[in-house]
Amino acid sequence: MTVTTQPVTLTASYEHCRRINASHGRSFYLATLLLPAWKRRHVHALYGFARHVDDIVDACGGDGPDSPAERAAAVDGVATRLEASLTGEAVQDPVLPAFVHTVRSFDIEHGDIRAFLASMRADLTVTRYGTYEDLLVYMEGSAAAIGLMMLPVLETVPGAERSAREPARELGRAFQLTNFLRDVAEDMARDRIYLPTEDMAKFGVGEAELTRSGATREVCELVAFEIERARLHYRRAREGIEMLVPSSRPCIRAAVKLYGGILDQIAAAGYDVLAGRARVPRRRRAAIFTRHLVAASAAARAERRPRSVEW
Repeated sequence: MTVTTQPVTLTASYEHCRRINASHGRSFYLATLLLPAWKRRHVHALYGFARHVDDIVDACGGDGPDSPAERAAAVDGVATRLEASLTGEAVQDPVLPAFVHTVRSFDIEHGDIRAFLASMRADLTVTRYGTYEDLLVYMEGSAAAIGLMMLPVLETVPGAERSAREPARELGRAFQLTNFLRDVAEDMARDRIYLPTEDMAKFGVGEAELTRSGATREVCELVAFEIERARLHYRRAREGIEMLVPSSRPCIRAAVKLYGGILDQIAAAGYDVLAGRARVPRRRRAAIFTRHLVAASAAARAERRPRSVEW
C-alpha cells in the first residue's frame, strides 16, 4: 500500500504487480501461468491494481491508514494519481505504471475502473446488504467490472466482443461470491457481512452465530444455499470460454476449476466456513494446472504476439 518516493520503471511496476498476484492470489496466479507471457503481465497489472486498492480499504493497524476517513483519503489519492497518470503525468506509485500501460494498450474502459473504485469506497461505509439484489449492485463494481477489464487482455474470437461481456461479468461475480463464502469469518472480524440479511433471516441465522469458531446447522444451510447461487454464476460464465481466443481458454478453464474447487472444499467440510479457511489441496491444484498445460503451450505457439503490446 505504500506509495514510493522514487520513480518506478515500467518493468519494476509489472514485477511488483506479479509479486502481488503470486503472494495474494495463489490459485489465480497459478492459472495465469497458462497464458502466453505477453498476456500474463497485463493480467498481473490488473490484479495488482485491484489488490492494491482493496488492501488500502482493508488496512487495519500496521503501517496502513486506520480510520475509514484515512482509508477513503488513501483511495482518493490512488484515484487522483491514476487520473494524472492516464493523462501522461509521471506519478510515484508502485502499481500505476503497469496498470496504466495495460489500460492504454487494450483501451480498457475507464467507466469500469470508476465502478471498481466506487465499490471499494462503499466498503468503507456499507457493512451489510439487505438483499441479494443489493449485493449484486455492489458486485457490479467489485467483481463484474474486473471481469470486463480482463476481457480485452484475454481477447475474444472475431464477432464475440459484445456477446462475451456478460459471461465475463458472471465469472467476476462467481469468483467474488466464492471469496465471500470462504472469508465469512475474516470479513466478520472487520465487521462486514456479505451474506444478504434477507437470506440470513430466511435460515434463522443471527450475526452472533457468525462469530463462533464452528458453524451451526442453520449457518451451514445458509452457506449451502449461497454456494448454489455461486455455481449458477459459474455455469453462466462457462459459455464465454469458447468466445475467447484459444491461448486464453486453458487459463480460464483452470481458474474456474481452482476457484470452483474452493466451493467443493467448503461442501466437503459440511459447509462449515467458520472452523477454518477452505483451500484446494496443493496436489489438486497441481493436477488442474498440468491438465491444461499441453493445450496452453500449443495455443501459445500457434498465436502470433501482437506488436501493439510489446515493450
